[in-house]
Amino acid sequence: MIDMLKNLFGLGTPTDYAQLVAEGATIIDVRSPREYSGGHIKGSINIPLGELAQNLTKLKKDKAIITCCASGMRSASAKNVLSANGFTQVYNGGGWSGLQSKIAK
Repeated sequence: MIDMLKNLFGLGTPTDYAQLVAEGATIIDVRSPREYSGGHIKGSINIPLGELAQNLTKLKKDKAIITCCASGMRSASAKNVLSANGFTQVYNGGGWSGLQSKIAK
């Protein structure tokens, strides 16, 4: 229960997104195609949140996935969708520009 609360409030161990990417994590940007075309993380895959459930077969369950969007709200929802469908290594990267700065170390 304590670990769950720490994770909920961001008090747990910080996620090393750069390391996850170096190890082959997939970055899923769940913004609209128009938002994505305005700027995105190189190598990320654009699957809008509303289309994610229909595209699960395109993703590997045995590989880490980092979700991102504009602010972190849709990416949190995307993480929940993936987790509910058996993906176990899913991380909410939040807003894409902030995530980009975390992985470009």
